Amino acid sequence: MKKTFFVLTALLVTIAAFAQKTLPSANIKTLEGQTINVQELGKTGKITVISLWATWCSPCKKELDAIADYYEEWQKKYGMELVAISIDDARNMAKVKGEALAKEWPYRILLDPAKELQTAANIEGVPYTMVLDQNGNIVFEHRGYVSGDELELEELFKELKK
Repeated sequence: MKKTFFVLTALLVTIAAFAQKTLPSANIKTLEGQTINVQELGKTGKITVISLWATWCSPCKKELDAIADYYEEWQKKYGMELVAISIDDARNMAKVKGEALAKEWPYRILLDPAKELQTAANIEGVPYTMVLDQNGNIVFEHRGYVSGDELELEELFKELKK
């Protein structure tokens, strides 16, 4: 009986390991124009929130504003970070840095002007939020924003910090 239990447990752990979803390979840009692969964002050892947004997207900006109210506390409590990746096209790309500065967002701002990440991850619209655990596995994905969604993120952080 113990042997059967051990074999079933090992099988379930193996299946779970293969079922883990990670970020696809996609090149994005820093505000300074340097290219990085988005997979590097999952290699920090921190809980990482990736928020895809655009300057023309009102719900995107509301979500990032709402999270800003909690961000410093969350960084201290959960050791997390948020990376806001703009999907603005080349024409609107110049507005991204100004928008982030005007909003005083404390986040790392990156750019996906060629929509490589959006295409590789099959993301159809923004705002789109992903949470990566400390090992870089995607443990949560959500499209859209409703006031209070940020509080659900904190509940997830509590679970991941255990």
